Amino acid sequence: MAKHGKKYLAAAAKIDRDHNYTPSEAMSLARETSTANFDATVEVHVRLGVDPRHADQQVRDVVVLPHGLGKTVRVLVFAQGEGATLARDAGADEVADDDETLNKIQAGWTDFDVAIATPDMMGKVGRLGRILGPRGLMPNPKAGTVVPAEDIPRVVEEAKAGRVEFRVDKTANLHVPIGKVSFESKKLYENMAALMEAIKKTRPASTKGTFIRRVSITTTMGPGIKIDPMQAQSMEAGE
Repeated sequence: MAKHGKKYLAAAAKIDRDHNYTPSEAMSLARETSTANFDATVEVHVRLGVDPRHADQQVRDVVVLPHGLGKTVRVLVFAQGEGATLARDAGADEVADDDETLNKIQAGWTDFDVAIATPDMMGKVGRLGRILGPRGLMPNPKAGTVVPAEDIPRVVEEAKAGRVEFRVDKTANLHVPIGKVSFESKKLYENMAALMEAIKKTRPASTKGTFIRRVSITTTMGPGIKIDPMQAQSMEAGE
């Protein structure tokens, strides 16, 4: 087991590991116990009552966080013609409309955070799966990143404003960033409230029993903080 440093242990001592905190208490604790010497990311971790081995129990969606993620999001758009023009006008950082850009990505370049594509480009984009897939950058209709040309401005705007994709992993957990330690607790709360509302809407029809089983938050390099799952599910952004 890895040994923790003095700063981490001091921070962890402020948290009762056997107690489920309210969301508001957890936000304040997360900011107080951040041990990083940089503006750490705050993440929500949710254990779901699904079996990811079954196709009908997959959980995947996107949410636009009202206060964003606190970082600059670089957006690349795979499009040609009108779609490429709309992408540039919408503020996309890169537009892959020629073989030069595609070849650059094929060689390993991935200096962007979100990739969006029009359906007609997916034949070429599919060949980049080995590069984009492992990095979570592959455009996907289910994630709302494969869209008609006319929808590109909206999706680019949402991506830059704090559009976050969440997807259940093979252990039935979600790991989703909701902002930075420098955010006010209220902004973190409202971002988490938006996330929890989006998660509730993704409950598969085939799921039995409790859907949201455990909820916690943590900061980069910081200790985890348990949140009462019932209170997490009843969060409202206006509180």
